[in-house]
Amino acid sequence: MYDPLQKRYEPPWPIRADPKPFIHKSINTKYKLEMDDIKPGFKIYRVSDDTVIFNSINVGGFIFANQFLQISAILPTHNIYGIGEHQTNLKLNTDWQSFTLFNKDQPPIENANLYGSHPFYLVIENSGQSHGVLFLNSNAMDVILQPSPAITFRTIGGIFDMYFFLGSNPADVIKQYSKIVGKPFLPPYWSLGFHLCRYGYGTLEKTKEVWNRTRAAGIPFDTQWNDLDYMDKNNDFTYNSDKFKNLPQFIDEIHSKGMHYIPLIDAGISGSDSNGTYLPYDEGVKENIFIKDEATDKPFVGKVWNLISTVWPDFTNPKTQNYYLRMMSNMYNSFKYDGAWIDMNEPSNFYNGHKNGCSRNKLDYPKYIPNVIGGTLATQTLCMNAKHYLGFHYDLHNTYGTSQAIATNYALINIRHKRPFIISRSTWVGHGHYAGHWTGDVYSTWNDLKMSIPAILLMNFYQIPMVGADICGFNGNTTVPLCNRWMQLGAFYPFSRNHNSDDTIEQDPVAMGDLVIKSSKRALTIRYSLLPYLYTLFFRAHKFGETVARPLFFEFPNDSATYNIDTQFLWGSSLMIIPVLEDNKVTVTAYLPRQLWYNFYTKKFFFALGKNYTLNAPIDTIPLMIRGGSILPTQIPTGTTTSSRKNNFELLITLDHTKKASGELYWDDGDSLYSFEKGQFLWILFSVNDNILSCSTIKKSFLDEKVILDTIQIWGVMANISHVFLNHHEIEFKYSVKENCLNVDSLKIDLRKNFSLSWK
Repeated sequence: MYDPLQKRYEPPWPIRADPKPFIHKSINTKYKLEMDDIKPGFKIYRVSDDTVIFNSINVGGFIFANQFLQISAILPTHNIYGIGEHQTNLKLNTDWQSFTLFNKDQPPIENANLYGSHPFYLVIENSGQSHGVLFLNSNAMDVILQPSPAITFRTIGGIFDMYFFLGSNPADVIKQYSKIVGKPFLPPYWSLGFHLCRYGYGTLEKTKEVWNRTRAAGIPFDTQWNDLDYMDKNNDFTYNSDKFKNLPQFIDEIHSKGMHYIPLIDAGISGSDSNGTYLPYDEGVKENIFIKDEATDKPFVGKVWNLISTVWPDFTNPKTQNYYLRMMSNMYNSFKYDGAWIDMNEPSNFYNGHKNGCSRNKLDYPKYIPNVIGGTLATQTLCMNAKHYLGFHYDLHNTYGTSQAIATNYALINIRHKRPFIISRSTWVGHGHYAGHWTGDVYSTWNDLKMSIPAILLMNFYQIPMVGADICGFNGNTTVPLCNRWMQLGAFYPFSRNHNSDDTIEQDPVAMGDLVIKSSKRALTIRYSLLPYLYTLFFRAHKFGETVARPLFFEFPNDSATYNIDTQFLWGSSLMIIPVLEDNKVTVTAYLPRQLWYNFYTKKFFFALGKNYTLNAPIDTIPLMIRGGSILPTQIPTGTTTSSRKNNFELLITLDHTKKASGELYWDDGDSLYSFEKGQFLWILFSVNDNILSCSTIKKSFLDEKVILDTIQIWGVMANISHVFLNHHEIEFKYSVKENCLNVDSLKIDLRKNFSLSWK
């Protein structure tokens, strides 16, 4: 809904090949649209069962003004999820709960606008069917949930651009959403390993000390990071030639061990270095690509970590992409980094606008200001009348972090000619197509440990599956019990990184002592063994828009008991992670939907009745369950992904109550650009039926390398086994009556060729 007589701002992202894909009305729609000739608003309902999913007719309060847009609608149920980024339970509270969307450098607390804006929600209807709604508007807004149940969108610019996704189940809704906002990037395989960082290493020697002791402890570990302190004068694209003198040589050493290195890149550029001493500023002025002060038409000046002042690249300017490529190329010529960590890109500012604030103008002081932390739009960011190439900061603020991610993605592709890996703090609709996210400056508390789970699940809804929280917390001192349980959970974040601040104790696993070392090794070893399964999930996210980490109700949408659960979650459809989230607990209560479930550690199975069960959770162990009917591809874990992916494959098979199972493996070289698009991959579907494991290969052009399957474990085999056949040839096997487990090893099967394994 827009004004045909007056062009109004619309977000430049997400970019779609067909920006208006729904002009031609489909005959067989799943919905009907009703409008009233007199009353404003519209009603959308599902054709199959007449469920009204959005009704704004006669609800009241419809407004379309220059700096105030409002629409309210009745919703079908209270089962609503989304409207990020906020610290909240997974299922939202409809008792007059208000959510403000305006990107801000704000450590996660409740009732605060945080780093990202995602005006999208998902609803589970009474029938168990689901739908989603995207309000594609990047202006500051409040979203109010009401007990009716009802929803109100209240924004201060743009137009009403609304998308309805009819599902019918939650997974289908999210897949449909991906067709509008873009599917997630396919990450490099190494990025699925464990990452380690700290703000406050202070020197290269300290960085190396932590890197060395983590490896020496035998903790699986892939990527070392550096925060701000590696830079010269806190300036982007530099490194400190005194305290980090031998950084390039250290990175060479990291690479020689099959590991990787990622530096921080802040959004702001130093704006006060003398002419000729800092190329990024000189070039930015020369190219005229900085965001401008509306009054002077010169670069907008604020202050972040730079010693004196900060200016910001305008990523809506077509020239900025090549500027960023040149600056990142210069940095790469200095030291060979492998990815980028982009931060402070809400954008954050230590001033409220300028040093002396913002002028009185209609953009910084509109008649309606959403309920932002700080009370004014320019609190800790730029003035709203700052000028971008495509318009005012007032409109573009929420898209800034994603615009930086797009430029960074382009630069990495052109510099390294490998898959880009980017983790960003600020996000916007469609961000996951270019970059991942970490949940910012969380606190070292048990509550923040618990709240990290819904935060990560919700980002998967928004098509940002590469997401994690700072393991053991960023702000404040962690404790051994907290860090112990957090390392266990963090081993199952899609993005797994331990990171903390400079004014806290050291919290890398070795610094925390023997218990945390033991827990970290145990949990991360399991993670590394399951990486082929996790990588396949990321492929499915990239290809189909599926979630990687998902809530239980995605797999059991007709079980209403799952709708509130956000203290346990799934990897894909098969692996359930049940972390301990309280101090001094060695058991945990978990809800297990009606299904056959296997204990990951004991191989014991039982048919759950859709109720709570108490599970043992020894101090060094995170409870894990595998769903019956699953086939998980695994590898023997080693210290890095570089070495572990050279190992032969194994299949872990858990039979369901009908003695069937299915699964798949996607495999490529793990680092090349466009592997799927070029057909340079192996994609295999596995199934078990009537005591026969068979496979079908969708594609087998993976660089002519042998991909060997060595071991097959089948859990839940109740009858004593007397014969096993591989491609009709009898082979040796082991069968445990105690564990009901059939084990076949030393198979040396080339997975590029179809095979069958049978038993009787």
